[in-house]
Amino acid sequence: MDIRHLLYFREVALTRSFTKAAHTLSITQPTMSKMIKDLENELDVDLFTRIGKRVAMTDAGSLILPQVQRIIDAFNELTVQLDDFRHVRTGRLKIGLPPMIGANFFPKVLAEFHDHFPLIDIELMEAGGKAVEQGVADGSLQLGVVALPVSRNDFLVSSFFRENLRVLVAKNHPLHKHHRLSLSALQKERFILFHEDFALHDMILAHCEEVGFVPNILCKSSQWDFIVRLVAQGLGVALLPETICQEAQDESVASIALNDPVIPWHLGFVWRKNASLSFAAKAFLDLAQAHFS
Repeated sequence: MDIRHLLYFREVALTRSFTKAAHTLSITQPTMSKMIKDLENELDVDLFTRIGKRVAMTDAGSLILPQVQRIIDAFNELTVQLDDFRHVRTGRLKIGLPPMIGANFFPKVLAEFHDHFPLIDIELMEAGGKAVEQGVADGSLQLGVVALPVSRNDFLVSSFFRENLRVLVAKNHPLHKHHRLSLSALQKERFILFHEDFALHDMILAHCEEVGFVPNILCKSSQWDFIVRLVAQGLGVALLPETICQEAQDESVASIALNDPVIPWHLGFVWRKNASLSFAAKAFLDLAQAHFS
């Protein structure tokens, strides 16, 4: 048994699929199956049951998964400490960024980081905040950028940006001349939202319910610029951060302050409490915090 057996076991346990696990770890599916079979033979237990394409953990698999995670964490911790001891300035930074946040806040930060540390490879995962949180939790990401607060208690958090949401409407919309709006004034409007993988989706629904209505959702998207175009066509209204509204505002759309309630958009870095940050992750975190301060 070596660390690869444990990494492969954990990935199959997380994805419940040999094919997905093999794709994630860039190996072939037969290799993945053989490695898991070798591990089962060595431990003399079945770790997974296979029903067609579906995979489920056995009781034995569920029993050893927490121990496997601890061993992987310990191995990663050892690697990090040895790298820092040797002052290695090469490596890989794995960071998760929601598309709206990444596109609007991080190009300059990433360019500056590359200038300082050209031998560090940067691997970005662009996904909604929920997927970024999961990537940090399972160790596939070193750092994540998400909307705060987060509900997990196994994360460390560093805030770096705060502003409020505004209402985006078409310039020919009856509301476009208002300087301020309450959320309840929008209850008869059609909403265009980010889809469920994004923290803004749940945040907006929760605030609508607090003021007494369930929004009429026309559609959901993962791309803020597409949401803006739909608003410009008069298909609905959107609630977007001030930064996005400023970039989007032109002759076709207008943004209006939302003041009852004010809905904050608060961004931060998250990483796991029980996993030391690598040199690359520490350096990126320090540089980004200096940039946004």
